[in-house]
Amino acid sequence: MSRFVNYNPEQVFLLPPSVEQVLGGDHLCFFVHAVIERLNLRSFLDAYSEEGGPLYHPSLMLKVWLYAYLLGLTSSRRLEQRVREDLAFRYLAGGAQPDFWALNAFRRRHKRGINDVFVQVLELAQSLGLARIGTVAIDSTRVKANASPERIEKIADERQGRARKRRQIRSWQQACEGDDPQEGAGASVGEACAQLAQLEVLRQLESLPKVRKRSQTDPDSRFLRERGGRFVLGYSGEIAVSEDHFIVAARVTQNAHDVHALLPMVEEVERRCRQRPARVLADSGFYSNQNVARLTARGIDVYVPDPNLAGELKHGAPVGTSLGRMTASSPHLLAMRQKLRTTEGQRCYRQRKMIVEPVFGVLKEQRAMRKFHLRSLEKVNTEWIWAALAFNLGRLYTQR
Repeated sequence: MSRFVNYNPEQVFLLPPSVEQVLGGDHLCFFVHAVIERLNLRSFLDAYSEEGGPLYHPSLMLKVWLYAYLLGLTSSRRLEQRVREDLAFRYLAGGAQPDFWALNAFRRRHKRGINDVFVQVLELAQSLGLARIGTVAIDSTRVKANASPERIEKIADERQGRARKRRQIRSWQQACEGDDPQEGAGASVGEACAQLAQLEVLRQLESLPKVRKRSQTDPDSRFLRERGGRFVLGYSGEIAVSEDHFIVAARVTQNAHDVHALLPMVEEVERRCRQRPARVLADSGFYSNQNVARLTARGIDVYVPDPNLAGELKHGAPVGTSLGRMTASSPHLLAMRQKLRTTEGQRCYRQRKMIVEPVFGVLKEQRAMRKFHLRSLEKVNTEWIWAALAFNLGRLYTQR
């Protein structure tokens, strides 16, 4: 009698009839299936007309994509392969095999539907006592656009060409201003021709195309500064995170500076959660006297240091009396500095890093959200919501 377990890859059934028996009843794919089955998907169904050929059910596509984002799988071509080969994906697809075109079209198309599901998942979490928005931390990060690198190289070549023409013109101007050793010896046609040639160079410089700081493949993307002084061609991904690490609002903008994002993000939290946060935390990039004044007028406790105060909190150095337009005579600035210099104020502000930074770490390192796959501001907004929704499902799975 053989000591080895029977091995025959050509047998008729390689798997038992029950998928749960293989994966285990606590597997993530079953949780995704259970949550989506209890949601109202009317927004997806209403997006289709009764004409045309058969389509994959929105429930199928929604489950497959959300499970993919939970695994950090954001490519539609790779997802098509996994649906054929991975048992969990095959279960969620019900044995169907949608191709990459159908998968990507579904992800691009349903902006309204995915936003509706995002709100429903938040409501589900709040019904379980989660996604508490007593304290909300707001922050942003740069995400690369799906833009052509060839266009970026062309922009660099244009810059070099313009700089070369400028150097030629400066050399000509310096030569014209210098003393002519042949002065008084008589004019020559050769000198006149040389001057005309230099004027032609000037006309060529003026006719060069203007340098555009964006890509032709994704005109909505912008060159945005990252930490360390580097620039990235992409977008600003903004999130608001609850004290128990649920994303309660998310959006993508072209903002080069965070100061314009604070008020809209607080309003986005109110719209999504139907309630106003009691406390808002953000770093110094979001500070302005107007932002603090308007949020305070709404009854929100704000913890946003100005850049000088942020340096004091980080290094312990005392702040100056002014910083540009943010003079120390502003009552909002004085009140914020006084509050954040207290032990309790610093304790509250330190929560910002513990709330929002881990979420960005998961999105970028585990969920492959360092670069968008879609193009245009509207579509990358939808892709950002997909990632935020999947993150919240993962939080529900671990907190259930």
